[in-house]
Amino acid sequence: MRLSRLLLALALLALAGAGLFYLITMSQPAVTAPLPARTADLANGETMFNAGGCASCHAIPKQEDTRRLGGGLALNTAFGRFYAPNLSSDTTHGIGAWSEEAFVNAMLRGVGRHGEHLYPAFPYTSYQRMRLDDVRDLFAFLRTLPADATPSRPHELPFPFNVRRGLGLWKLLYLDGKMFMPDPARSAALNRGAYLVEGPAHCAECHSGRDLLGGIIREQRFAGGPDPEGKGFIPNITPGENGIGAWSEKDITYLLETGTTPDYDSVGSSMADVVINTGKLPAQDREAIAAYLKTLPPRASKTPAKKR
Repeated sequence: MRLSRLLLALALLALAGAGLFYLITMSQPAVTAPLPARTADLANGETMFNAGGCASCHAIPKQEDTRRLGGGLALNTAFGRFYAPNLSSDTTHGIGAWSEEAFVNAMLRGVGRHGEHLYPAFPYTSYQRMRLDDVRDLFAFLRTLPADATPSRPHELPFPFNVRRGLGLWKLLYLDGKMFMPDPARSAALNRGAYLVEGPAHCAECHSGRDLLGGIIREQRFAGGPDPEGKGFIPNITPGENGIGAWSEKDITYLLETGTTPDYDSVGSSMADVVINTGKLPAQDREAIAAYLKTLPPRASKTPAKKR
């Protein structure tokens, strides 16, 4: 009798634990009802497209037309291999059949079209800072680009990382759901730079140290860190001792336009792709980014920065 009661208690405890896990790992969409009608600003959508570097990840690798967003780029990480999905306007393999609300939820909460959690290889922890209208303009712009029928390639992830439900726990730690709030003590240009860096341009996603769960370490934000793909060290972009302290705002602005550093070197690797995108931004946006980076708290890097 005692054994049967113990087994029953354990079963009930397991059932309660499963129920709790189910509840706390549920996806939390940003919008649950149709958005009000508005006229999209396609020029702003293109600016968000370039600021976010969408083509760098979602364009088909090794082809000249960077607006063929059929996906397929591989990202090798400690958690497995991720493949950028098709982001084109194709209605079968891309996002052509997505609603605006579904796209907003993907960008701001990392929630897929069918309510599934998206992996944070898609940097929604930064995109969550974006203004709703900017996300809507981006969606409208993406729908003007050519459709591509390339199927998205499934990720190659070992257990337990292939269990998407567990991302609900990850989000409790690293996704706060807060949009960018301008600082009234800053100029309009500084607030614009802060918005671009912290939001659509997602600079911290690469230029920060990460913990064992893949979350950004607050004290190492923008201070550089090991490349997620294991190919060296991504530079410190704070005004710290081994960061960009000796760089002027003009130096940073020029790099974002041309890829040329103050010592007449050139950026390489994925940063070269970033510059292709930032070079298409309005000059005042590059200047705003540079101004904001110079206001970051100086942080020392654990490893000397290397050329990318």
